[in-house]
Amino acid sequence: MALSFSADKLMTWRTPLVILACGCLVSAIGFGPRSSLGLFLTPMSLAHGWGRDIFALALALQMLLWGAAQPIAGAVADRYGAARVLIAGTLLYTAGLILMAYSTAPGMLYLSAGLLIGFGLAGSSFTIVIGAFGKLMPPQLRLLSFGLSTAAGSFGQFLFSPLAAGLLDGIGWQAALVVFAVVVLLMVPLALPLATPSMDTARAPGAERQQSLRHALAEAFSHRSYVLLVIGFFTCGFQLFFITVHLPAYLVDRGLTVAVGAWTLAAIGLFNILGSLSAGWLSDRMPKRYILSGIYLTRSLAILAFITLPPSALSAVIFGAIMGLLWLSTVPPTNGLVAVMFGTRWLTMLAGVAFFSHQVGGFLGVWLGGVLFESTGSYDAVWWTAIGLGVISALVNLPIVEKPVARMAAAAG
Repeated sequence: MALSFSADKLMTWRTPLVILACGCLVSAIGFGPRSSLGLFLTPMSLAHGWGRDIFALALALQMLLWGAAQPIAGAVADRYGAARVLIAGTLLYTAGLILMAYSTAPGMLYLSAGLLIGFGLAGSSFTIVIGAFGKLMPPQLRLLSFGLSTAAGSFGQFLFSPLAAGLLDGIGWQAALVVFAVVVLLMVPLALPLATPSMDTARAPGAERQQSLRHALAEAFSHRSYVLLVIGFFTCGFQLFFITVHLPAYLVDRGLTVAVGAWTLAAIGLFNILGSLSAGWLSDRMPKRYILSGIYLTRSLAILAFITLPPSALSAVIFGAIMGLLWLSTVPPTNGLVAVMFGTRWLTMLAGVAFFSHQVGGFLGVWLGGVLFESTGSYDAVWWTAIGLGVISALVNLPIVEKPVARMAAAAG
């Protein structure tokens, strides 16, 4: 089945509602299993006699490779259409989960959980979905659709975290990973309505249609506000992925149960639905740089309160709820700023470059969490690093200028 359509055919049966529903389902399924992989740290490490640094390095490699491949996947999606990239990513993601279930040596874990799932996520993540929404959704619904896609990913986290805990108790970690692989395959048919036209057939405005990939990158990296946005997004990845991977083990270390960790992650996913929708709505109504600055600063305050209060199931779930409101709420304003500055022609690729910074932060958060715990027996240094980075990013986002580059402004005029 050909996935390249003319612009006139794009909206025949694929109404905005169909596109939105399928894209949100892809985001939920793609984000859910990945966000629950931290629950597999303890059982897999115990089963194979590994230290936490082994599993942490595998997931840190996943973050890094996901981020490194995201601009490439975004450029391919911008050039040849989103559906092809989503399907290829889904197949790699599925293969990685199956091989992860049968990994018996660190090298196999790095290949499966690291390389295959990392590259798979680059092609099947909500970043590709958001890029498709940017091209297919009406302009008045664009930022809201960004928020809905992000919220759907959060719902996947809310759904899959307790599901993972139940499967771990009921059928064991190996079978649970295989079940997740089967579920992930559902993204293949769901990707078809997200097909975007190739650049050969797309009817972009003249200022966008004539811009090459090389020129788009040069323009972006010479733009101070874009560079500041990319730098700030590093902190988002550091905080989020450290918490996703290491929070369940951290809570167990402090005397709580695995179930508390699962429900804390679920609370993050549930409340992030509200946070993402609110961020998408607010991004149309107030400066996006202020939204981002407020998110980073509030995260730091929430982490500070969490690590200084006595541990309890209630405080853990409340922390999850607060972090959930702030979790992926950075995505709508970040992608919105990219679209405002540069248009939608290379939106997926330029957002992917920003996402690479996010994933570099995620790599360091996950990896340092494992290494420092093994060397010191504590996560304290990483928690304090996350707090400091949040304050820095809150300041970095304030000088961002929210207006189109000269090329876009001239075309609009």
